Amino acid sequence: MSNWLPSLHGLRAFEAVSRHLNYRKAAQELHVSPGAANQLVRKLEEAIGGPLLEKKGRKLVLTATGVVGREGLSLPFRQIADTVERMRAMSGRQRVVASTTPSFAASWLVPRLERFKAANPTFDVLIDSTPQIVDLDHGIADVGIRFGVKDHGPLRSYRLFDEELCAFCSPRLAEGPPRITELEHLEHVELLRWDLSQFSWAENTRKWNYWEHWLSKMGAENIHPRGGMQFSDYNLAVQAAIAGQGMIIGSRPILHDLIQANLLINPFQRGVKTDIGYDLVVNELALKRNEVAAFVKWVTAEASGSLAASPR
Repeated sequence: MSNWLPSLHGLRAFEAVSRHLNYRKAAQELHVSPGAANQLVRKLEEAIGGPLLEKKGRKLVLTATGVVGREGLSLPFRQIADTVERMRAMSGRQRVVASTTPSFAASWLVPRLERFKAANPTFDVLIDSTPQIVDLDHGIADVGIRFGVKDHGPLRSYRLFDEELCAFCSPRLAEGPPRITELEHLEHVELLRWDLSQFSWAENTRKWNYWEHWLSKMGAENIHPRGGMQFSDYNLAVQAAIAGQGMIIGSRPILHDLIQANLLINPFQRGVKTDIGYDLVVNELALKRNEVAAFVKWVTAEASGSLAASPR
């Protein structure tokens, strides 16, 4: 028997693809492109000497060799992830890895982290800000804060905020000219847009970020706003709104601090309640660790206090 092993990167890529049977989802977990995940699996197949996956119609399925590989690799990779977590727990400082979107991290979570550090000085927090949904069952992160995901599977889920979307702009823009006080005034204002087409998780949320849909839910479907700048990064859209370059659809709970600081205002004093929200998710194994349990308790308490104090 040969002691030679193929690339561990290839083995890990195949293990992820074998669970998802989808290159795009596996690539999101691995933080690589789908093409890179495909290439890693192809190189592994070359090293093994045969195909591990094949297409049947539009579906990706495992070959007999692939089934053997999945059965043999899934448990070891899970054990490696668990071992890494135990190693972290045995170190002098314990760390929580929290995965969330860049917009939530920048607008709500990061400005509050000093309070968590003050209350838990022996715990460190690593914020993994990514627009993709990571796999919490395979050591990518300990905690996830997700937006608009309706099915979290077996993960423990805590609702942080029910979403309320409002139109926000800078006080200077609202003052005009022209002065913005009624929805029909939006026909004369630049409307900033967030492009969600690149994100697979946004299926439930995409429509809510269209001005036309928001206006319809506000009872103003007869208003036909003009176009405006479009952003792939929501944080840039928020900064453009603060700079007075247009109006943005934003989450009242998440933009709480910017509203409180009078950097953004809701000139219409109302918004739209949606069927989506922000959830904190964690698996039961991670929740047994003191640092993770403390972080979950702190975030849920912060969310409750923030929502109660959230201005219109």
